Amino acid sequence: MQGPDPIGFFDSGVGGLSVMREVRSLLPSENFIYYADSAYCPYGAKPPEVIRARAFAICDFLLSRGAKMIVIACNTTSITALDDVRKRFRVPVVGTEPAVKPAAAVTRNGKVGVLATMVTLSGERFNTLVDRYGCGVQVYTQPCPGLVELVESGGFQKPEAEEMLGRYLEPLLARGVDTIVLGCTHYPFLRPLVEKMVGKDVAVIDTGKAVARQVARVLKEHGLLNAGQEAGWELFYTSAGPAEVEPVVRLLWGRPDLAVERVKV
Repeated sequence: MQGPDPIGFFDSGVGGLSVMREVRSLLPSENFIYYADSAYCPYGAKPPEVIRARAFAICDFLLSRGAKMIVIACNTTSITALDDVRKRFRVPVVGTEPAVKPAAAVTRNGKVGVLATMVTLSGERFNTLVDRYGCGVQVYTQPCPGLVELVESGGFQKPEAEEMLGRYLEPLLARGVDTIVLGCTHYPFLRPLVEKMVGKDVAVIDTGKAVARQVARVLKEHGLLNAGQEAGWELFYTSAGPAEVEPVVRLLWGRPDLAVERVKV
């Protein structure tokens, strides 16, 4: 495909599509390349050096395809490697981090729960977020092993999704949180179920829209916005087999005709 240079997105798997769909909604004329590192998914229990190495390799690939910007559509990678990626590559890089700041702004009783991977919750960057924006707010964290794999398999609409979520939401609700942060880009695909389970009195927040606004701001600052009026295109790549990844990408992106190409990096 020809046209203006694309924005490159990547995640440990398909979860980053939740961020890319928000950017698509805000910037309909931009072209996108998405890389799902599904062969290495989940990142949540991997050592930081492995996550950084994967981030560097994937960014090299996206730049080889002409990416004008990199969006790390993965909280775990952003927490672990965002600063290193920015130092290594010259294009603008936008990360994704748990929405602690907006959660602290909307909570009524000062109790916020964060659902995320273990690596995200144990990272220095997350602790800095809490220290910076959680003043006067009690932040309760809940690691969620298995949720990423559930979304990766397309099983977020199955009965076991509610059972698994129940185990993770119960401790937070028992502490009286009135705001829950979806601190992994896979989790917004579970948002309808989360909202059903926690009830209307608990706010559920993710960072997709905020990241989309930041992408637009950074593109404008660097003079990289696509001035065209035509609808943008998307290309999808994965490190795993297309037979397992493609059906889930089609489901989440809502386009039954799209193709996912396998590229090992």
